[in-house]
Amino acid sequence: MMKKKAVIVFSGGQDSTTCLIHALPLYDEVHCITFDYGQRHHAEIETAQRLAKHLGATVHKVLDASLLNELAISSLTRDNIPVPTVNSSGESLPSTFVPGRNILFLTLASIYAYQVKAESVITGVCETDFSGYPDCRDEFVKALNKALELGMEYKLRLETPLMWLNKAETWALADYHGQLDLIREQTLTCYNGIMGSGCGNCDACNLRMKGLNQYLESRSETLNSLKDKLALK
Repeated sequence: MMKKKAVIVFSGGQDSTTCLIHALPLYDEVHCITFDYGQRHHAEIETAQRLAKHLGATVHKVLDASLLNELAISSLTRDNIPVPTVNSSGESLPSTFVPGRNILFLTLASIYAYQVKAESVITGVCETDFSGYPDCRDEFVKALNKALELGMEYKLRLETPLMWLNKAETWALADYHGQLDLIREQTLTCYNGIMGSGCGNCDACNLRMKGLNQYLESRSETLNSLKDKLALK
């Protein structure tokens, strides 16, 4: 029997780490791919390396995607562009949007999946609670999935287990797998590169903390909602 294999686009943040925790019991092999694109904080890569090892990923690779840094102007790729504070920007797209990032990352992860004969590429993008990034939408993922299958002539699923979960339900998923404390304390989501609860002032920290507070206020109800959405037993 062929082994079930998945590839995860893995940053060491809350969402991708929750995806890894969720995928591990579902696949025989889970390969984590972290991209070094000259992001603002190298601690993201170090966090991903530590978590992939700790959680027992089959393989963890850090791939050079530094070309993205040359092309994509964002506060996550340029130190001289300040990270926006909570609700500080009225722009349609925040300065933290890295144009083309998910297009590139999912394409490269899919090429890797082709080589190792993985059936799925998993990403933690979400349309329910997100910062307005166009490359986190379900419509985008489905379109890219079709293009990748056509371009490689290979049956592949781009899986988005968090797509229709709000942040409280994402916390619930970590709790369901017994890893709530690990996600709270050891992941790096903060745009300012601070582990755990982060700086508390950027959009990423605000979304993360707001979701956690909502989850803790209605823990049992949110867990039940999550189980219904994902058909968990």
